[in-house]
Amino acid sequence: MTVIHDIHGGIHPPERKELSNPGKLTPAGIPSKLILPLSQHIGAKAAPIVEVGDTVLGGQCIAEAVGAVSVPVHAPTSGTVTAIEAWSVPHASGMTDLCLIIEPDGRDEWVTTEGVTDFRTVEPKALVAQVRAAGIAGMGGAGFPTAIKLLASDRAPINTLIINGTECEPYITADDTLMQLRAEDIVEGAEIIAYILGAEKILFGVEDNKPQALAAMQKAAAGSGVDNEVVSFPTKYPSGGEKQLIQILTGQEVPSGGIPADLGLVCQNPGTAVAVRDAILFGKPLTKRIVTVTGEALAEPQNFEVLLGTPIDHLLQLAKFSAENNTRLIHGGPMMGFALSN
Repeated sequence: MTVIHDIHGGIHPPERKELSNPGKLTPAGIPSKLILPLSQHIGAKAAPIVEVGDTVLGGQCIAEAVGAVSVPVHAPTSGTVTAIEAWSVPHASGMTDLCLIIEPDGRDEWVTTEGVTDFRTVEPKALVAQVRAAGIAGMGGAGFPTAIKLLASDRAPINTLIINGTECEPYITADDTLMQLRAEDIVEGAEIIAYILGAEKILFGVEDNKPQALAAMQKAAAGSGVDNEVVSFPTKYPSGGEKQLIQILTGQEVPSGGIPADLGLVCQNPGTAVAVRDAILFGKPLTKRIVTVTGEALAEPQNFEVLLGTPIDHLLQLAKFSAENNTRLIHGGPMMGFALSN
């Protein structure tokens, strides 16, 4: 049984998580336009391998990774590339980024994908290559290429994988919803990641303000054949920070200038675990994720399953946005997010 440790400091801001109805998920559908930035991750931006006028299929690679710290980009649905140009993107600086613009054809036709029947029969490095080819970057916020993290055992032996289901940011309930609805997939993805890393133990960390997610994760983990534990701990911001969560679950502190791997640990987000599972077992690239759209200026705040590249305006309209009741639009949560300039 894991012993829970406290972290120094921390605060208890109003959570307001109930506003977006965690545990309920609505497909956002296919918008009229998809705007895909080539810098959706830390590291070098992807390089386009399609041209304006090209017809693409869902799951088709449309921009390839450049260098080790980079990930490719895939078409989220079928359609036509209408532009490759600079576009306003959600960024604290208000910067633009080179984007691939796709006009969907509405048919959602896909490339043929093929996964692995039994991942334990495949060399870990080959699985890492599949994760990289699937375009997966960490889905907790930092956007670090997942394949790089999966090579952590090259630096030091990894004994424990931590799945960070804390989601301590107020208002945001995307991970809560994912844990409630796809707990078994999270556990399965975690097992694949642990196999790649050579980790013998998996810890699923969930704050105690998510009872439904906690129960779903405990049920799913109980059916797993590996050494794992779903750990609940008191709600306090910023428990979801990687270094803070490690201290809570292990009592250890990541050394200054070091990384979790120096302690034999690797942290991953639940969404990343599901993306790895889908990539390995079914050959699916990362083309969508859960997004919380919430706040007092919405008549129907909720969680959406969203194709990457979906304009924010499309989501606002689905949630019945009232511009006159809106003070500012924040990308991310109130603690770590930033106001959008456009």
